[in-house]
Order: sequence, then structure tokens, then C-alpha cells
Amino acid sequence: MSTENVEQALQARGLAARLPFHYSWIIIAILATVQIFASSISMALGIILPPLTQPVSEGGFGWNQSLVTLGMASYYGFGALYAPVTGWLGDRFGARPMLLAAAVLYLVSMLLLGRISELWQFFLYFGVLLSLTQSMGMVPLMASVSGWFRRRLGLGIGILWAAGGIGTAAFAPLAGYLIETLGWYENFLYIGIVGGLSMLALVPFMKNRPAEVGLEPYGARPGDSVSTRLAKGYEQLRIKVFNQHIRRTRPFWNLPLIHGLGCAGHGIVLIYLVKYAIDMEVFTGANSLALSGLLLTIISLVSIISRFGTPVLAEIYGTRKMMAISLAIQGLTVPIIMFGPAEPWLFFLFAFSFGIGFGGEWTGYLIINRQYFGDGPMGTVYGWQTTGALMGHFIATALAGLIMYTTGSYLAVLSLSMAYSLGGVLVIALLDNNSQVLIPDWESELPEEARMNAALSRAAPSTVPAPAPAIAPAAGGGND
Repeated sequence: MSTENVEQALQARGLAARLPFHYSWIIIAILATVQIFASSISMALGIILPPLTQPVSEGGFGWNQSLVTLGMASYYGFGALYAPVTGWLGDRFGARPMLLAAAVLYLVSMLLLGRISELWQFFLYFGVLLSLTQSMGMVPLMASVSGWFRRRLGLGIGILWAAGGIGTAAFAPLAGYLIETLGWYENFLYIGIVGGLSMLALVPFMKNRPAEVGLEPYGARPGDSVSTRLAKGYEQLRIKVFNQHIRRTRPFWNLPLIHGLGCAGHGIVLIYLVKYAIDMEVFTGANSLALSGLLLTIISLVSIISRFGTPVLAEIYGTRKMMAISLAIQGLTVPIIMFGPAEPWLFFLFAFSFGIGFGGEWTGYLIINRQYFGDGPMGTVYGWQTTGALMGHFIATALAGLIMYTTGSYLAVLSLSMAYSLGGVLVIALLDNNSQVLIPDWESELPEEARMNAALSRAAPSTVPAPAPAIAPAAGGGND
């Protein structure tokens, strides 16, 4: 670290030191806000399905339900392709540039989505552009949170996911209300402007790592290895070597599969629950869409409990156990609406119980990554797990659409959801024990100058500028 960088870090430390709490909680607040806008649309697909498929005479677009479902599936398909790339970009360039790009894309995508009049436009604006926005805003930013916590990572992630759950819980009824009262265009106009400008306003406060504000991660103790800024070539080399090591482990391949099965299970429910309730005439009257959307709100609100609790409990009782319990609840509650009467109270009961499993299914991955892989650059590994999740959504959504097209059976579609969730429980049983890091010595293949502990000793204020690297990768090195 140069003398100039040390002086900047000391100035930043003064700014951060005036806060009554650690700057890591600012990062949590930023990521929670981004999560609300970047991921809420994917959590409320059931709200936009009825307007897209309703006849034009009733104020809808009149499009074929199977084709609309395929368009929704394309959102997940393109997102699956983007996730490893945006994860690597986050490791390579940092979370802050990714937040800036996501904010601009969100504003543009939502405004364009509000102006659609043809089905191909829905595929392009929703499937291609908005999925890129979600990938940029979620994958690298969520992966970066691990570097801000040395201890109590579960608490930080629990607060992050729980806070985001409040926003997603409000999104579904808000979007349903705006579409019914103001129209399709106005809904995406208002939400797009508020979301895009809110994310842009947070960019100056987003920092890539604690060293940028002169701090150590939350909970750091003397002797801990702490992330700091390295020479450009060494950052790339660390990403390359770390990714080589994690690909040799079984969890690297199993975790995306589990994430895919879990997301396939709840994705079908999130898309079809509202339409199912409307078709079953669970709610009647002019506000049937808003009332049916309330089911998604209940799922999101109840999920706040497990969103917060799962990461915290995962550090105490084990992440594998918590993931298995969550997936089991998610799968075993589906028969409530498969075989019960079309009564509002029964659908509300389902939403409540399903929400517990839903909230815990996908919130433990950042914890288990730390447990399996230690403190390396996590953007790429989390990107591949996100790819697994989105591929699960893509395959399940497309297959469910095909089933609905050929059979029109909600019973078959809901059975598929249950099978995916319970299949995830079986794969969890194949995971390694997560009580110790699987690749504790991965840094041994790096030159000393690229190891984090060695970098710390050179980061003291009295340090003179480091010499040029004796071993450096090519400027365009990546993760191969």
C-alpha cells in the first residue's frame, strides 16, 4: 500500500469512526435496499401474470399464458447465464461499480417494460434486460458482504435478508393496486423511478471492502487475516487460484444443484399461486387480484422470520440441517392447497406455513460458503450458485408452462413443485460436513506478496511503497 493510499485510508477511518456503529451495518442497509428493488419483481411474478393473460376486453394484454410463462422463464434463463460473469466482475472490479450499473439498468428496464405492447418486447425487456439488472444488483453485492464480517456473519446476513423481505412483501400488493387503479405503464413508471433513483443515491456510500474506510471487518480480532487492497495482478491471481481450488470440492457442484431444486420448488408457487386462487374463485369481486396478491404478501412477511433466523441458527446448529428443514417445510405444505377446499382461510394457512420454508431455503448459502471455502473471493462461487438457482427457476417455469399448456392441471404443476423441494432435501444429505474449511491451504500456491496475511504486514502506516511483483499474472488473467 502506497503512502498516499495509507493517508486516504486514515482519512476514511476518521469519517467511519464518527459513526456510532460499524460501517458494515451501512453496507447491510444498502444491500437490503438494493435487494428490495432488484429482486422483488422476480418474487411477484404471480401479480403480473393475470394482466398479461387477461382478454383485451377486460383490460389485459390477451397473450397466451404458456408463451407468457416462457417469457418469465427466459428471465431466469438469461439470469443463469449472467450470474457467473457478474460474480467474477464483482471480484474483479468491486461491488460499487456493479451497483452503479444495476441502478441505471433498473431505471431503463422498468421504464421500457411499462411501454410494452408486443410479446417480443416482454421477452426482451423483462427476460434479457431486467434479468441482467437483477444479476448485477444481487450476485456481486451479496457475495461482497462476507468480507465485511469476521464474526457474526449470520446476524448480518439475517438482518439483510429480513429487511429485504419487508420490501418484497410490500411489492406484490403495491404492484397489484397500481396496475388495477392506474394501469400497467404507471405501475412500472413509478416503481422504476423510485427504485432506480434510490439505488443511484446509495452508490457514493457503497464501499468494496472495510480497508477503504480504514476499518477491519466487524468482529475482527488480533491475528485474523483481513482483506486489504493488493496490486492489480495479485488480485486477479488470487481469484484464479481460489476458483481452481473450490472446483475440486464436492460442495461447489452440489450447492448449485440444491439451490436450483429449492428455487424450482418455490418458483412454481410464486408464479401460479395468484392465478390458481383466481381461477379457483377463492376471492371474488373487483379486488380479486389485490386479494390474491395478499397471499404473496403473507409468504414474504412470514418469510422474514426464517430469512433472519436461518443464517443465525445455521452458525449455531449447522447450515445443512437448517437448509434441509426449510426445504422439507416448503415441499410438505403444498398439499394444503392441492387437496383442500377453495376457501380463503386455507390459502392463508398455506401462505403462512409455506413462507417459513421459503424464507429459510435460500438464505444460508453465504454462510455455508464461508464454512466450506473460508475467506477467499466469493463472487464467482456465489455466481455459480445463483446460476443453479436461476436454472431451477427456468426449467421449472418452462416445464410448468408446458404442463399447463398440455393438461391445464394445477394439480400436476403443484406436484412438480413439491417433488423439486423434497429432491433438494435428498441432495443435501450428500454434502460434506461443514464444520471445517475444505481448502484451508489454498493460499500456499500464491507468491508471498499475494497472500493476505503478508499483505497485512505491509499495510501499516509506516510502510514504504511495495516493489513491483516478482511473479505476476497477465493483465487480462481470469478464473480458468
